[in-house]
Amino acid sequence: MKKYFLLALMPCFLAAQENKQTPKEPGHYDTNKFSQMYDLLATPNMFRTASGAPGPAYYQQQADYKMDIILDDKNKRIDGVETITYHNNSPETLEYVWVQLDQNEKKRDSKSPLVQSQRMDGAMPVDGFVKKYMQDSFDGGFNLTYVNDANGKPLNYVINQTMMRIDLPTPLNPKEKVSFSIKWWYNINNYRVDGGRSGYEEFEKDGNRLYVIAQFFPRMAVYNDVEGWQNMQFWGTGEFALAFGNYDVNITVPADHVLEATGVLTNRKEVFTAEQVKRYELAEKTFDKPVLIVTPQEAKAAEKGFSNKTKTWKFRAENVRDFAFSTSRKFIYDAMAVKLETKNVMAISLYPNESNPLWEEYSTRAVAQTLKTYSKHTFDYPYHKAISISAEDQGMEYPMICWNYGRPDEKGFVSDRIKYGMISVIIHEVGHNYFPMIVNSDERQWSWMDEGLDTFLQYLTEQEFMKDYPSSRGPASKIVPYMKGDQKFLEPIMSNSEVIHQFGANAYGKPATGLNILRETIMGHDLFDHAFKTYANRWMFKHPTPEDFFRTMEDASAVDLDWFWRGWFFSTDYVDISIDNVKQYYLTDEPTEALKNARARRGRFGTANGPYVYLVEEGNKELNSSRKKELNSKEIKPLDEFLIAKFTTEEQGKLKSPKYFYEVEFSKPGGMIMPIIVELQFEDGTSETHKFPEQIWRKNNQTATRVFATAKKIKKIQVDPKLETADVDVTNNTWPKEEAVSKFDQLEKK
Repeated sequence: MKKYFLLALMPCFLAAQENKQTPKEPGHYDTNKFSQMYDLLATPNMFRTASGAPGPAYYQQQADYKMDIILDDKNKRIDGVETITYHNNSPETLEYVWVQLDQNEKKRDSKSPLVQSQRMDGAMPVDGFVKKYMQDSFDGGFNLTYVNDANGKPLNYVINQTMMRIDLPTPLNPKEKVSFSIKWWYNINNYRVDGGRSGYEEFEKDGNRLYVIAQFFPRMAVYNDVEGWQNMQFWGTGEFALAFGNYDVNITVPADHVLEATGVLTNRKEVFTAEQVKRYELAEKTFDKPVLIVTPQEAKAAEKGFSNKTKTWKFRAENVRDFAFSTSRKFIYDAMAVKLETKNVMAISLYPNESNPLWEEYSTRAVAQTLKTYSKHTFDYPYHKAISISAEDQGMEYPMICWNYGRPDEKGFVSDRIKYGMISVIIHEVGHNYFPMIVNSDERQWSWMDEGLDTFLQYLTEQEFMKDYPSSRGPASKIVPYMKGDQKFLEPIMSNSEVIHQFGANAYGKPATGLNILRETIMGHDLFDHAFKTYANRWMFKHPTPEDFFRTMEDASAVDLDWFWRGWFFSTDYVDISIDNVKQYYLTDEPTEALKNARARRGRFGTANGPYVYLVEEGNKELNSSRKKELNSKEIKPLDEFLIAKFTTEEQGKLKSPKYFYEVEFSKPGGMIMPIIVELQFEDGTSETHKFPEQIWRKNNQTATRVFATAKKIKKIQVDPKLETADVDVTNNTWPKEEAVSKFDQLEKK
């Protein structure tokens, strides 16, 4: 038995030793870059198939909420009570459930600030110094009053930072459900002072606040076939993993507030004036421009009131993964209808007077364009509304509602940076309704699955929204500074959110650029768009993983993309394709001695194999100088005789007439595979482009050689002339080699 045990272990031991002796360098992977990804992807099963679709045994849990919420404007506090009904659709019995307490990231004893490295500041603003070294931190986090079962009896629970385990008195069997209630309160943070994805914005001039409220209630963690319980702590960067469910929420706020939230407002006539209700009904039939529901004048009047009375706004939301709301007495409210292929939906904006004229001109129109473009590339937006809230220093998304930065300065001036920044963040955050609010990926683990896909569609939307829109992400050239950066500060896209150094480039820019390269350069619009839409529809209202995305894109297109996923998503390899050498050849019927000897060695020289013509490299001493000119087939006797013998005069007229011959050698200093895109520029000013698929590297990962036979003399050869592939070094992309022009020289020339 001992001998057998040792023999059984030996292969594992040898494999471990081999791995130990041949470590992989950062950013590199197996030398066969076209190998299939069986080593990296989870094995398909009955839950998730090899095609990338949900399997016959796929399941997901459901969490339903009934909540009563009170926002205390005077004390900046939220009080809430909720009843959660949790449906166990899994095939497993659960002895406990996990609940997320994300507000605990703001508790004074939170560990989140302790995981950040610090350095001494040489100079600090006085208020910053006092806040950092002299004041107590903000006193946030959930304060739980009770956690009770359906009969009002206390449940045993344990809080571990931002997660709470509730021990069930009776195990929850498959296809059963359990209900329990939680009562809580917490202090609302000033997010511009204490940070955070939600909180309030203070308007010191008039004493008002604008609230954007999210993560405000204890929320069920996800339980699935991949992670079991996804109970990874909320450290502040990696966002959220949430189950779908139905919500009934009553929100009580000051009576002079205007409020919007996830879901259908069920008591509109109780919270809006009769005139405002009529305006909303008009907006439901207006498709060309926003209609003001609450006017600037009404908002200005409300700012001065500070009512001591309250109103309760009632919302019903079905099949959503979360709930959020925004409220203020400063809000202007406008809306318009948007016609999609199968339905109409409402585009809505809420903003204070300080946001005009920027918001009244662009916000709701940007929402409408987002719904149109995203729906075209995925599925018709399934909810009835999408809302954009003006909140400075914010950019955050929730089902049907999001908060977005960008306002004029105090003098009303709007720079292009603010204008386009505001439009872009609105498109991006509204777009998150599709990814991850509907195609519900795990943000806590894989930020790129929502941020990257959303940024890709954001780019398409921006280009449709406005001619010559200055998109900051999407085109391949935009990601080059990141790709050519220090490898010590680069991580593969397939990295957890909390370990990424350059979060914006890694989770947003690089995946979006990769998808754009697939669409524009590798797959083409038709194949890419169909595959992408297939993925969105397969996983609409479900929980996809990276494997599901990668497999669906291949399954629905018949394009093998394992090489691309390996290089672009699983490594930090960069693109760099170089022109190493160009040789010009001339056609002759006079072989050089070298050609004679080579053919003689192969036993193929002579008339038995028919007449021959010869291509001789320029610079060869045996090349007769009289032959160094463009090809005239009449001057090459064997060629002329062959054409006369085999083709009629009419047929000869249809043949190509190459006159110049070039052999071009390419190399790939960068590790990332890409197609070779070559532009030939001719002396007469014309050009032509050749594209060689990425498979040209399949047998030789370092070099590739191609021959060009042209009717005109080449003046210049350039790789990737339109900057389609994110090539990090364009100085080696041309022949003849061009001197790099400095920015100073470019400026001086201007």
